[in-house]
Amino acid sequence: YLRTIHYISQALLEEVETTKELGNCAPGHPSKMLKLRSQCLERAQVNGTKLGKTRLKPTMPAAGLPAYHRRVYSDEGGKPLSFLPPEIFQNSGGRLRHISRELTPLEEASLQNQKLKAAYEARMARLDPSQAMQKTSLTLSLQRQMMENLVIAKAREETLQRKMEERRLRLQEAANRRFCSQVALTPEEREQRALYAAILEYEQDHDWPKHWKAKLKRSPGDLSLVTSLVSHLLSLPDHPIAQLLRRLQCAVYSALYPAVSRAAAPAPGCCLPTPNPGSRRLRPSQSLHCMLSPPEPSAAPRPQDCPPTPPLQPGPAGPPSPLGDTASGLPDKDSSFEDLEQFLGTSERQGQGHGVQPEPQLQQLKSAVEEIHSAIDRLLSLTLLAFEGLNTAASKDRCLACIEEPFFSPLWPLLLALYRSVHRTREAALSRSMELYRNAPPTAIGIPTKLLPQNPEAKGATGYPYCAAAQELGLLVLESCPQKKLECIVRTLRVICVCAEDYCPTPEATPQAGPQPIAAAAIGADDLLPILSFVVLRSGLPQLVSECAALEEFIHEGYLIGEEGYCLTSLQSALSYVELLPQGGLAK
Repeated sequence: YLRTIHYISQALLEEVETTKELGNCAPGHPSKMLKLRSQCLERAQVNGTKLGKTRLKPTMPAAGLPAYHRRVYSDEGGKPLSFLPPEIFQNSGGRLRHISRELTPLEEASLQNQKLKAAYEARMARLDPSQAMQKTSLTLSLQRQMMENLVIAKAREETLQRKMEERRLRLQEAANRRFCSQVALTPEEREQRALYAAILEYEQDHDWPKHWKAKLKRSPGDLSLVTSLVSHLLSLPDHPIAQLLRRLQCAVYSALYPAVSRAAAPAPGCCLPTPNPGSRRLRPSQSLHCMLSPPEPSAAPRPQDCPPTPPLQPGPAGPPSPLGDTASGLPDKDSSFEDLEQFLGTSERQGQGHGVQPEPQLQQLKSAVEEIHSAIDRLLSLTLLAFEGLNTAASKDRCLACIEEPFFSPLWPLLLALYRSVHRTREAALSRSMELYRNAPPTAIGIPTKLLPQNPEAKGATGYPYCAAAQELGLLVLESCPQKKLECIVRTLRVICVCAEDYCPTPEATPQAGPQPIAAAAIGADDLLPILSFVVLRSGLPQLVSECAALEEFIHEGYLIGEEGYCLTSLQSALSYVELLPQGGLAK
């Protein structure tokens, strides 16, 4: 419409200039052109208004639309953000589906006829009215050429369709042979066979899969080649595997959205934890901001206004602590982590006591988790089917990691919101502990004095001990891929070990280049857990409970028996310990 308005304006201006040159006072009759211009302007205004509403709808706070707009935390101090409805989420990738393709014979013929018609009109405009015979000849010639183009194009189209059908049947037979031509196939197997046939058809029209297969054959153990291949594969929107990825994402999103919408309204007497006053504010596009917002809290009571919590273990008499009752409620540092088995049992019983969730909500979470596992397995099996060179243990693990990152990126905020609604009671308890004990000294948490800075003023230390580890742990909520979140946890524990060795250097410890395994550190589990609990307190992130629960579900089992699994288990133990601080769960 805007181009038409511009064209009409230019035409009228040229007509005015021509009229002035001929000496006329006014141009001919531009009323029809001006009327058409006004109609185009009205249509442009209507479409522009609709387009503006569509673009602003996901971010505009609108009252009375509880199913489309969910309150979440943001940089602006609680300003509402929202999850896209499934229909908008499905169309958000529409721009990727505009794939350049070759014109069909009929489309080429149509373009040729348009050019012939334009040339015919130009020649007719140059002829005099007295040349009627020549005009008739031109008209007949145009009709004959246009009809010939359409007949030839139709014949080419039929031939091309016949060849395409023959190729489709040939590729379908190849897919049937690959799947052993079983008579009774499950719906999943039939779909996989159809997708494999589509992949074979895609490879007939593109050469790059052959080049990648040749590279994999030359370098079967090159994992960087696997990463490049899968990234390139998923970046092509016309490849069947990339199209399957998008369909599965839309299916999972459509399953998660109603569950999160129903869980957005907190149950009576239950609310989500509010962020600590000193916690960092992160970018609203990251996974931290998929949190469901609690109702606006009333004035929070200060720790001294709350009823005194029972001490976890009475300590020896001594000078009054500067923290008052808060410090006195902490466990004694000598017995905080003596009995880890008893501690984990207490945590489990406590979680069973107050963590009962509505059955429909748990069923929705289980159903969503099963659907996600099934989707990832389908993507992995189809990728291994298309590229047989990836069918080794190391290549398969790398391929799985490369698939998970683009798969989880748009889904993690909504998935985490559902996890947080299920674990809202534990998060509320953890948030209360963080608020009560966030200023507790490290020794009150159970950290030995030898693992603290001996003379921080002389060394020019700023902040609190293990500040670097708390900052590293805070980066976990910025990631949207389980594997990267797990790597962040591993880096956090490594930073703890580096800080501990820096605070308490041992003569026999020799510095080595590169990151060292947690097991090779100078501190053991008895010292690591109190330090990690202190880091959790200082992080101010109660959503770590839900993050760890989701990681435990979606991390590959191969990682859970190594260093990554040890780090995740240590963080979960520290979270449970901090959660139980006000309740005296560790007292003997």
